[in-house]
Amino acid sequence: MEDRLRELWDFADLDGTEARFRASLDNQETDDQRAEVLTQLARIEGLRDDFAAGHALVDEADVLADADGTGRVRGLLERGRLFRSGGEPEKAQPLFVASFVLAKKRGDLWLAADAAHMVALVDDPEKWTQVGLDLIAEHPELEHWLGPLYNNLGWHHFENERFDEALAAFEQTPAPYAAYGKAKTLALLGRPEEAAQAARQALELLPEGSDEEFLAEMHKIASEA
Repeated sequence: MEDRLRELWDFADLDGTEARFRASLDNQETDDQRAEVLTQLARIEGLRDDFAAGHALVDEADVLADADGTGRVRGLLERGRLFRSGGEPEKAQPLFVASFVLAKKRGDLWLAADAAHMVALVDDPEKWTQVGLDLIAEHPELEHWLGPLYNNLGWHHFENERFDEALAAFEQTPAPYAAYGKAKTLALLGRPEEAAQAARQALELLPEGSDEEFLAEMHKIASEA
């Protein structure tokens, strides 16, 4: 049930990812499939903060996509991401919801879970996290999305100073996602030894080239036990 285009992604190498997607355009069998690829090129532009280029690519995709096809699901989702990243979450929300509804109707459940986790970032995080969790409960093969869902919920609670609830969410989150949030939350809850352990785990899991401020924060928590 995984996204058929996921194997082409490397978020640490956007130029290489773009080259793979552009090369794959000629190998798609239908216009709707070509529309899918164009939406992924749009996502790359969004990650580069070139939102105008991203929207233009989704416009191209919309011309090719079937009205109720996977290309349409992806077009709604990626245009929503472009609006959210561009500072217009109110425009993103209905697009994410529409993407979720159509994806679930079509049986594109990987994309439905993706859409649910994106709605949770812009509207009613607790409701939409539960929508995503319910979908995973019905389809355990979607367990990849547990990390993003619980992690986002944890940060929602954290930002609202509901630290016990934040910790509960982070503790449900797979380790690669959870360690940073757990470390910060445990430190604020006055549990320095556990915070230090989580911070050390976060440092072990960090990819190369991670933000220096982030590294400094984790080193500080790790040293305070």
